[in-house]
Amino acid sequence: MGSTSAANGSEGVGRRDLIKRSAALGLISVPTMSFLSACASGGGDNSNNDNSGGKTSKSNPFGVKKGSKLDVVVFKGGYGDDYAKAWEASFQKKWGITSTHTGTQEITGKLQPRFNGGTPPDVVDDSGAQQIKIDVLYKNGQLLDLAVVLDSPSIDDPSKKVRDTLIPGTLDPGMQEGKIVALNYIYTVWGLWYSGKLFKEKGWEEPKTWDDFIAICQDAKKQGIGGLAHQGKYPYYINVAIMDMIAKKGGLDAMKAIDNLDPKAFVGSDAAQAGVEAIYEVVEKGLLMPGTNGLTHTESQTRWNQYKAAFITCGSWLENEQLKQTPADFDMKFMPMPLLPDSKLPFEAIRAGSGEPFIIPAKAGNLAGAKEFMRMMLSKEWSTLFAKEANSLTILKDGVDPSVTLRPGTQSTVEVSKAAGDNTFRFLYTEWYSEMGTAIEAASNELMAKRIQPKEWLKRAQAAVDKAAKDPASKKNHRD
Repeated sequence: MGSTSAANGSEGVGRRDLIKRSAALGLISVPTMSFLSACASGGGDNSNNDNSGGKTSKSNPFGVKKGSKLDVVVFKGGYGDDYAKAWEASFQKKWGITSTHTGTQEITGKLQPRFNGGTPPDVVDDSGAQQIKIDVLYKNGQLLDLAVVLDSPSIDDPSKKVRDTLIPGTLDPGMQEGKIVALNYIYTVWGLWYSGKLFKEKGWEEPKTWDDFIAICQDAKKQGIGGLAHQGKYPYYINVAIMDMIAKKGGLDAMKAIDNLDPKAFVGSDAAQAGVEAIYEVVEKGLLMPGTNGLTHTESQTRWNQYKAAFITCGSWLENEQLKQTPADFDMKFMPMPLLPDSKLPFEAIRAGSGEPFIIPAKAGNLAGAKEFMRMMLSKEWSTLFAKEANSLTILKDGVDPSVTLRPGTQSTVEVSKAAGDNTFRFLYTEWYSEMGTAIEAASNELMAKRIQPKEWLKRAQAAVDKAAKDPASKKNHRD
């Protein structure tokens, strides 16, 4: 699995030139500020004291000590961890710094005791189902304010700050109370996936409306194939579908109402009601892949790879995560969520932006090394290393060498993103209010198991919003 949170963007200077260059490299288009900008203010202080550095210079802005050690922990999910090993080898070659590398899916289990004991790693890819929530770490004063890295000179062009080399808006998901405390490194899209081979064999065409989507699911069921698979044990995934339906039906206002904890974000929202009722239609008509509610992400995805379901919902880490399980002729394809009648956003609109949050703990033992490591992550060399090893794009503008060939599923995300253009959106409540996000996921789990109906789901989701709104700190996060 990739990031369980997973991104935003803005209209930048020379955007058309960027798109042209990106198209040549197979890169994803840039979302607009009107869709994705998050405005936040205030915030307490996080420790930025760095006692681990040596002498600084233009080429060594943080005073990295050659021969020191670096402790790196990476979530070994959809993107694997080979890319991090390649980074660490490059880092050692340049600085003589050896890394202690840990690739794991047990982020909380392995790292919570270390955070609690004041001995966290130096760099962490804090992702996956067992992610330590970013908002929780921030409130506990355990994260470094990354402004010091983002305002440092870019490795590729020292005349520019690092932040000025990134796709506009992609820093937004790492923001807590106006500070960037997590670097969401991977440019990601979320939506539906299907097999081009299966669709060709069955004569199905990519559905643009919800009625057409249901019709394909019904035809699949008649032929002994599930309609929709989802990663039942991790309801984050089905929430992608539910929330996308709400955003596309009600437009940006419906999305921002949820992020801004509106008292009518769910109960009293026609878009929210229509979105959740649409997903429940799949449940009510028996169009889910049999058994999908009880499966993990990889179990559901593997059965989908075995042609046991027509569709599955996921982010763009899916292809890399399923490399060993995907038949050579599967022809993996990505598509936006289909439209409900009178939707305010077009079919081409997709959820897109940055995912996979990397953090530097405030009490890291080698802060100087950690900062330089993150600065090098945002170089073309390391961005290209990532694309080669993980088959995905990063938030660095023009960050992938043209020699890198993307696989079919990832290439299809590029094509869908180009078609979307400015019509991209991204929820931020999962980063700002993790407890609220967990409560909504729990309600979705009950919904998909047919233990509650849409009206009750809306009540539970609104209750989670109302609870989050009572926290005075919530006033410091706001989308315009």
